[in-house]
Amino acid sequence: MGLFKHTHAWRAALVACGLGYFGAVGTGQAAPWQFDPALAKAGEPTEPFHLGTSPMLRGGLVAKWQSVVSRLDDERVQLALCDGDRENCASDAALRLLAIVDIGRQRDGRARLGEINRAINLAIRPMSDLAQFGQEDVWSSPLVTFYRGAGDCEDYAIAKFVALRMAGIAAEDLRIVVLADVMRGEGHAVAAVRLDGHWLILDNRRMAMVEDMAFRNYRPLFAIDQTGVMKYSDAPLQAHGSDRMPATTSTLQPAEIAPGY
Repeated sequence: MGLFKHTHAWRAALVACGLGYFGAVGTGQAAPWQFDPALAKAGEPTEPFHLGTSPMLRGGLVAKWQSVVSRLDDERVQLALCDGDRENCASDAALRLLAIVDIGRQRDGRARLGEINRAINLAIRPMSDLAQFGQEDVWSSPLVTFYRGAGDCEDYAIAKFVALRMAGIAAEDLRIVVLADVMRGEGHAVAAVRLDGHWLILDNRRMAMVEDMAFRNYRPLFAIDQTGVMKYSDAPLQAHGSDRMPATTSTLQPAEIAPGY
């Protein structure tokens, strides 16, 4: 039985990095934001890590992502206003994010992705939700993250998702991926971008981007894009790579999975 095969193990893994367990919505309660099958087809292995997915039509994760999207809609208005009149922009956070987008727009291809990945990694201090907000599982929108100057892994991933979209990356080529880091025994989140048919992982833990299949010792659990939330099919563990310590997770139990960011 795989370490993160069942729901109780997912719960333990996702508490880390502000990625709390997303419990199901009560029976008969429809999710307010539905997955659009016209935009993404379930089961086709076109997602990062070349694995099939199935849409999540309801549940706590769908509700949480909907809440983020609602805040993003408000922030896009503020960013557009500041972009059109930067001298009178009252939001330093918006100006900092726009400056990163500007630099990215001056690059092409992989250089654009790398510039935005590096700039956001440097702009945000790693800090847990518990340290910032006194509670776990707080997903912040980019302007909140830039205002506070700190965040955990999903805050980096959301900020990159938005900045890359603003810099001209097509929505269908962007993902936020929630994973289980079996080396550290914790949950993690990254941004993923498709370039020339290959998915690149943009991680707050490293400046260099790597292709998904070289992103070792992680098990992908969920993928999020503009259409909604998808759950990965039961995924094999990516073999450990030379840039990380040898795997020692064969005896790791769900109760031992500790928070991290």
